[in-house]
Amino acid sequence: MALRNITTVTTTNTFTITITSRASSGFGCRKFAGAGPSPADFAPLPLRTVYSGSKMTSQDDLRYPIGRFHAPASTSAEERAAQIETLRRLPERLGAAVDGLDDRQLDTPYREGGWTVRQLVHHFADSHANSYVRFKLALTEEWPTIKPYDEAAWAALPDSRTLPIETSLNWIEAMHARWVAMLESMSEDDFQKGFHHPEIGPQKLATSLALYAWHSRHHTAHITNLRARMGW
Repeated sequence: MALRNITTVTTTNTFTITITSRASSGFGCRKFAGAGPSPADFAPLPLRTVYSGSKMTSQDDLRYPIGRFHAPASTSAEERAAQIETLRRLPERLGAAVDGLDDRQLDTPYREGGWTVRQLVHHFADSHANSYVRFKLALTEEWPTIKPYDEAAWAALPDSRTLPIETSLNWIEAMHARWVAMLESMSEDDFQKGFHHPEIGPQKLATSLALYAWHSRHHTAHITNLRARMGW
């Protein structure tokens, strides 16, 4: 996920990162055995403001259905375990969110001017692959400088706009299996390692984990909220 226009607001125990991309952020869908996730898995969290005294608009409601990302100043082992569990369950939850959608529905933007469901699914694959590689780099090099990518330009490429989403769902499932295995092997010291992002500066892996747990729920909620509004 490319991070742009970063604003930091200091509070007693958190700082806030506002993530804005130059474009806002669907495949015949596969079935999943078993009961699958419950509606509570996708229940939006209360919306939170980013700037003191600011109010989120209805457009913000659509763009940030679980609220904007608030990076914690620190995380406990229990909190990280919950975030890892979110990454573990993303393939299942995302698959359930797009299950049964046809091509017309997959090519519907989740909001006016936003990405389509198809683009959202392919964005998951692009963004999480980048994050997985950044974790690998940070664990094997001394605070490497990573290369950002233009997520809006990637989402506009033909593969993101037209390929069946099965390609990315399969990729996400395999990649998350490896990512979660790596995360579960990491020590407390490992989570304090990190990388330099040319646009936002140093980022610890603990913060990056929190970000991608949020990112998993954020875009999944785009899809489930669209389905609820459209009665799909």
